[in-house]
Amino acid sequence: MFKQVPALVAVLAALAAPLAHADEGSLLVRVRALHLDSANKDSTGLGLSINNKTFPEIDFSYFVAPNIAAELILTYPQKQKLYSNGTEIGSLKHLPPTLTLQYHFNPTGTVRPYVGAGVNYTNFSAVEFAPAVATALKPGIKHNSFGPAFQVGADVEISKGTYLNFDLKKVNLGTTVYSNGASAGKFKVNPTLASVGLGWRF
Repeated sequence: MFKQVPALVAVLAALAAPLAHADEGSLLVRVRALHLDSANKDSTGLGLSINNKTFPEIDFSYFVAPNIAAELILTYPQKQKLYSNGTEIGSLKHLPPTLTLQYHFNPTGTVRPYVGAGVNYTNFSAVEFAPAVATALKPGIKHNSFGPAFQVGADVEISKGTYLNFDLKKVNLGTTVYSNGASAGKFKVNPTLASVGLGWRF
């Protein structure tokens, strides 16, 4: 998917008409609706998967230079249903803050494309299994996950200091699954995160 990033950036940059705002602040706050689409890669043999879902998130970008920003993406713990071969066997919550370093290609234009890379930390909590599964397998999971995150997006100025944002991220996110205290394999969520929202520059 990210092989198309350079071409997308080039198109957006070509469309961007310069619009200088020397008085813009260093902080950009965005509120977005984010859709999580899980890759559901499972090596346990149980056919594990979680449901896809859409939820709100907020992010803060701090510009250390006109072209360079650090972005922190936050949300509240998300509850997901856990399935085995299509049958619901439990649920869990995950809290996935992500920090990226971005390069903005046209920082004073109407259309402002960017790319970013960074790290995701996910904490899994409130893990629950159906009684039959809990009795038979005595399952558990590793509660912390670290992995790289990559993004491409654009801010489109709709009025001074206000932007329409489009963002696409790919995150490496997964956990080790245990049965009776022994590792049974890996479950990799590795979601694609597509979002749209509004941003305000201060």
